[in-house]
Amino acid sequence: MLGAIWNRPVLLLWLPPAFWAGNLVIGRAISQTMPPVSLAVGRWLVAILVLAPFVAGAAWRQRVLLWRHRWLVLLCGGFGVAGYNALAYVALKSSPAANVAFLNSTLPLMIPLAAALISREAVAPRIISAIAISFAGVAWIVSAGDWSVLQELRLASSDLLVLLAVLNYALYSVLLRRRPAGLQPLVFLAATIIAGLLVLLPFWVWEMASGAKLPSDPAAIGAVLYIGVFASLLAFILWNHCVARLGATVTGISFHLVAIFTAMLAWLLLGEPIQAYHVAGMILILTGFALATWSGSGIWPLRWRQKA
Repeated sequence: MLGAIWNRPVLLLWLPPAFWAGNLVIGRAISQTMPPVSLAVGRWLVAILVLAPFVAGAAWRQRVLLWRHRWLVLLCGGFGVAGYNALAYVALKSSPAANVAFLNSTLPLMIPLAAALISREAVAPRIISAIAISFAGVAWIVSAGDWSVLQELRLASSDLLVLLAVLNYALYSVLLRRRPAGLQPLVFLAATIIAGLLVLLPFWVWEMASGAKLPSDPAAIGAVLYIGVFASLLAFILWNHCVARLGATVTGISFHLVAIFTAMLAWLLLGEPIQAYHVAGMILILTGFALATWSGSGIWPLRWRQKA
């Protein structure tokens, strides 16, 4: 059963956005008490501690291959583990939730640009249409069904951090395709987590030296554990697998599902009602998602197309 689902990555695309929606809600809730870099460090320490027993032996056996591709590991760790998460948490301290949700939804737009620059991948018109439709759904939810609300959004310095964070994750998603076939996915993930923690280390030391205090209440500890296991380890395992099987652009479209799951969590946990504009936005997002994943991956390297 699990093997059959694993071999159908389109079904797995739903899970990372669900985990990340929880991360968004929790990250916003504890943003005033948990220092942002400390939260990024804490989540990945939890992730690597859970993962290490399962990959330590394989990582030792593949140490030569890891060292040979050390720059890829460092870039993936720097962009995906360190850059995206730390910048997003810093922005959450001061950016309005609507701004963060809207700017985060630019990820599926940035991935094709990054793919074109790094890997010379072209995007099929069907996928471009799917991205546009699902992005319109996110915008409709963020604007609460009133387009004029989007005109009132003003970019502050913290909002630019969100865009920079999203760009980091777009680069990470595209670079994932360069993982050598002989390097086990979980070993590669563990190595990128360690690389990301090394990148975060000096910023964490600076944050603590500046007087940051770590909360020790059960709610904060539970939040870090959830984010570390579900929004970090499991979400990244599934995301990386989907990128390897479907490509970064198609996988990236699933990021718009975060808006749907966030609205559902707000309804379940906070009692916020689901309005008509939520339903309309969800329909647009799901339409775009279905269009992108209905058949094939929708992207191809330019050199393949030229040979055809």
